[in-house]
Amino acid sequence: MIEKKDIKIEICLEDADSVIAAEKGGANRVELCSDLFEGGTTPSLGMLLTAKAHTSIPINAMVRPRGGDFCYSEVEFETMLRDVQLFKENGANAIVFGILTPEGEIDVERSKKIIEAARPLPVTFHRAIDMTKDLNKSLEILISLGVERVLTSGGEPTVMEGILKLKELVEQAGDRIVVMPGCGITEKNFEYLASVVGAKEYHVFLPKEYESKMTYRPGTIYMGGMLRQPEFLINHTDAQRVKTIIEIKG
Repeated sequence: MIEKKDIKIEICLEDADSVIAAEKGGANRVELCSDLFEGGTTPSLGMLLTAKAHTSIPINAMVRPRGGDFCYSEVEFETMLRDVQLFKENGANAIVFGILTPEGEIDVERSKKIIEAARPLPVTFHRAIDMTKDLNKSLEILISLGVERVLTSGGEPTVMEGILKLKELVEQAGDRIVVMPGCGITEKNFEYLASVVGAKEYHVFLPKEYESKMTYRPGTIYMGGMLRQPEFLINHTDAQRVKTIIEIKG
């Protein structure tokens, strides 16, 4: 059983200010995304470079060209390969991706190409695995591909719902791949989750809402679609919440 002090915490975030906050709170590394409302998409190269200029924390870069499913067109896949190359050339510490076939299986051939393009950087296969037919089979495929880490909620909407499957996957993986639980981890459930699942690493989103600095606020204009977030509330990672999680693990 892994000791709590050896557990690593990865913070999921979507802006350079949040990377600074995550480092301040004591996180081990971050996963840099854009548009977490969509579950995370590819961040801009400028965002990566700015975050690196202000921090020394390891930054894993998400490569996901859009929200929605994980079955991509040829043009979208070409975009992913280009983003992998750009992130590798500009100091990303790892690449995060996920590609599926229409049948709900790991897309082995395309995954091989992404991994080859990313090397020598390590790769994480994200929660696309939770959308596959058979998590145990998918885990073995990722191991055979040489993937270093897989992010999963155990095939359920949240880690607490998938807690028993997560424990099973951690045991199945052994030392062959890191199974990293994520989605729905908080300061309240982290200690219990870690004691049951026994994973080495955890993926945590710890935001805080900040009031917009805008004093002029037209109430009839929106930048998003019909399903929209509040226009004048800004989310950034909360350094204190990160620190609390780090203190819990010891």
